[in-house]
Amino acid sequence: MRLRYLVLFLFYFSWDLEACSGIALINNTTDFQQEYRPEGPLVMCKFLPKEFIECEEPIDLMGNKTAKEEIGFGCAKFGGSRYEDVEKAKVSCTVLPYIECFGPRTFNRDGIPCIKYSDHYFTTTLLYSILLGFVGMDRFCLGQNGTAVGKLLTLGGVGVWWVFDVILLVTGFLQPEDGSNWNPYV
Repeated sequence: MRLRYLVLFLFYFSWDLEACSGIALINNTTDFQQEYRPEGPLVMCKFLPKEFIECEEPIDLMGNKTAKEEIGFGCAKFGGSRYEDVEKAKVSCTVLPYIECFGPRTFNRDGIPCIKYSDHYFTTTLLYSILLGFVGMDRFCLGQNGTAVGKLLTLGGVGVWWVFDVILLVTGFLQPEDGSNWNPYV
């Protein structure tokens, strides 16, 4: 009786081993097309979160809206202080190595904000504006050298320009000259 169970077990085990090795051979071929199963463990590559993909930077078209319309992607304008003001672009993304997903590993993702950061920190600029705004230090930091020299020569417009710039900076109307966004790290 034990021998019979042992023979059945070995027969079943050898059959299961052949089936597994056959599947392994099929998965290693390049011409095998799998069918996507939504209830399966693999997610479509284009639906992966940003932590699992690497995207290129948006292309800077420097205000050329016709070039954006012709090629279909890129940023004609960078920056903006409100969500509605920020332009969105299409970029090419690639899935990171060792991440399993279904579908092409390189794809286009739409809705990437056209934001670039430089060395402009809001807190530092605000402190410069409060402490040294009468000599135009805040305008020098923002890259607005012409108005900074005027502010320096008039000692902050005899204090009026100085206070006015602090208010403009706090309300968000005074931005860096190069169109970049404030760096979020202090």
